[in-house]
Amino acid sequence: MKLRSKFPLILTVTLLASGFDVRAAEPKGTKEPARETKTPLDQSNRPEDLKITQAIRKAVMADDSLSLEAKNVQIITADGKVTLRGKVDNPGEKEKVATHARKSAGSMDVVNQIEVEADNKTARK
Repeated sequence: MKLRSKFPLILTVTLLASGFDVRAAEPKGTKEPARETKTPLDQSNRPEDLKITQAIRKAVMADDSLSLEAKNVQIITADGKVTLRGKVDNPGEKEKVATHARKSAGSMDVVNQIEVEADNKTARK
């Protein structure tokens, strides 16, 4: 095999080994600010955080006016804040879940990332 046919392979390996970013650079000012998204894996194991998560879940489950989807929202407590994620049937459910979270969280911040399913259905049409 000639050196000429090996050149692209050698160049690629050299660039990757050097840490060179081969992706195209984005123009400045075009990136949206990164949105911090918590997942259940981010849940803190500190007893205080687990207690708050448990209290919110208990309040949500006890609310018979909420749908099954609303009762299954993700509740993540870590880093001094509670993050709510998932989908609910309507804006009223979104607010009810957030209200339960604020009551149980006390002075902690509550980040409400719950999406309303009806809004998503109309947006897709």
